[in-house]
Amino acid sequence: MIRHIVLIKFTRHASEPDIAEIFGGLAALTQRLPGACGFAGGRSQSPEQIERGYMHGFTVDFHSWEDLKTYAVHPEHKALGARIVANAEGGIDGVLVLDLNVPN
Repeated sequence: MIRHIVLIKFTRHASEPDIAEIFGGLAALTQRLPGACGFAGGRSQSPEQIERGYMHGFTVDFHSWEDLKTYAVHPEHKALGARIVANAEGGIDGVLVLDLNVPN
């Protein structure tokens, strides 16, 4: 299984309802794509408080690297990703992506 992890430093102008709408779109897309499952996202509630500005994030699990590639090139993903980048501090510099191969 591949775990897709995205952390975002949204600008102060990005509202929580707008962020929730983006995450809702990603969750809906994940439900429709074969090989994708387990969307979880939101605002950090970490008691450690060492987010370093990355206060929002989400994860999506994929059955294979091919399934992740299908998601990555999907037009809805690209449109939602563009909204994330447009609302992130410094554009793409305000977004971190990490993909891990995790045992089932």
